[in-house]
Amino acid sequence: MPKTRASRGVWVPPPDHVFQLRVSLRYIQPPIWRRFLVPDNWLLGELHPVLVAVMGWGGYHMHAFRFGGGFNPTEYSTVGVGTECDSRVRDENQVLIGHLIRRRGQTFSYEYDFGDSWQHEVKVEKILPFDPGVALPVCLAGERACPPEDCGSVPGYAEVLRVLQKVETPKERQLLDWVGKYDPERFDLEAVNRRLRPPSARKSS
Repeated sequence: MPKTRASRGVWVPPPDHVFQLRVSLRYIQPPIWRRFLVPDNWLLGELHPVLVAVMGWGGYHMHAFRFGGGFNPTEYSTVGVGTECDSRVRDENQVLIGHLIRRRGQTFSYEYDFGDSWQHEVKVEKILPFDPGVALPVCLAGERACPPEDCGSVPGYAEVLRVLQKVETPKERQLLDWVGKYDPERFDLEAVNRRLRPPSARKSS
C-alpha cells in the first residue's frame, strides 16, 4: 500500500523494481568500487547513507548528487547544505530515486566532502523486479578501501600510498602515524553489509 515518509511529507508508492548500482571513485587507479542493490521507492536522500556505508566514509561531511550531463546538471542536496544558499539546488528528500533513474546504463554523480571533493560515478547496471524476500539495501561486491578521511583528495591519497611503501622524512613518519593501520587493498563485504543493516536487525542476529 502506498505510504508517506512521515518526516518528509512525500508520498511513496510500493517498490516495483530494484536498482543494481555500481559506485566508483573517479580519478583513482586501480579503481575503488562497490556494487549494491536498493529499491526504486527510496528518497534520493536515503541513498546518501548507503553510499557512505558501502564506500567506508565517516559520513560527517557535506555531499551532493548531480544528474544530467554537460555544464549545468541538476543538483540535489540536503536543505541545510545547499538549497538555502543556492536556489538551483533541489532538496534530495523530496524526490524518489525511481523518478530520476530511467534506464540501465544511466550514470549520475555523487560528491562527498566539498573540501577534498571526492567525486563518485554511480552507474545503473541493472533494473530488476522487486523481490520482497531480499533484504535491502545489500552490497554484492567491491574492491579496495576508500581513502582515509580528510587526507587531501586525490593528491593526498597518492601521498598516503607512497608513504605506506617507504618513509624517508619525519613529516612522512607523522603522516604514517596518522594513517595508522590503513590497508588500501582491504575490502570486507561482510562488514559493509553489517553497516547497512538497521540497528534492530543487528541486535537480533
